Amino acid sequence: MLEIKELRKSYGKFVALNGVDLKIERGEIFGFVGPNGAGKTTTMRIVAGLLSPDSGEVYVDGIDGIRDNKKLKEKIGYMPDFFGVYDNLKTIEYLEFYASIYGILGNDAQKLSMDLLEIVNLTDKRDFYVDGLSRGMKQRLCLARSLVHNPELLILDEPASGMDPRARYEMKSILKNLKDMGKTILISSHILPELAELCTKIGIIEKGKMVITETVDEIMMKMNYANPIKIRLLNKIEEGVKILKEIPNLSNVLVEGNNITLGFSGQEQDMVEILKTLVINNIPVVSFTKGSGNLEEVFMKITEENHK
Repeated sequence: MLEIKELRKSYGKFVALNGVDLKIERGEIFGFVGPNGAGKTTTMRIVAGLLSPDSGEVYVDGIDGIRDNKKLKEKIGYMPDFFGVYDNLKTIEYLEFYASIYGILGNDAQKLSMDLLEIVNLTDKRDFYVDGLSRGMKQRLCLARSLVHNPELLILDEPASGMDPRARYEMKSILKNLKDMGKTILISSHILPELAELCTKIGIIEKGKMVITETVDEIMMKMNYANPIKIRLLNKIEEGVKILKEIPNLSNVLVEGNNITLGFSGQEQDMVEILKTLVINNIPVVSFTKGSGNLEEVFMKITEENHK
């Protein structure tokens, strides 16, 4: 659906993008992660046809996004991190106005607007003025606005920014529904744990370069934070740690009292062998569990290594 090749963009001496490559398959929710100034928004604006790159290529569903800007915008729905709303309009009027821009008028515009309000869970707010909506509701309304022309690719720049936990949960549910409707979604966010739950793939950008692009599980596996094993011993802590350090697929041994946490990059059968090895060596195991990796830690480790 989306392919970016060797994208470069500079602002004076500042290099915003330094050869970015990215590929997103149809139907994916792709999480775009990176610190402020890493190049996320610049990349998104170029893909949306709002900014010209210094060099590189952008293809959306086979369309050359650099040379065919009009066809590109037919395929794309863009929601910026900062957006404007018309406060003196009701929500239904707001969407009907944007529908009219695409030549959808009268009853067709009203029906479309009601359908969009239903998608973003704002049906009961159809006659509310936009300036009376909460921030989360305004963001959902702007998401509805980006869907007016039924785009295939949604580009959402920090859509959950400033939302409370409930509003973020509602936004996440809406995005999952849009994926089920066949939409491809590129979403940037700093809320990393939620991206882990939502996205099919994650791309980490740092200093204008893509550092890594994989599924969440693959990223965790490569960073040895995948499926960390948590072991509690009754005693013989030093003996147990010594044995564990000699076992393949284990790393980053952390000891806190009688509790041991290890990065694990193996399979379930490997876990069986680890537990068996401890028992055979008379290490008293109280508990042996597999935890869930922390995407926040992965992000920090990857970006730290890129700063070295």
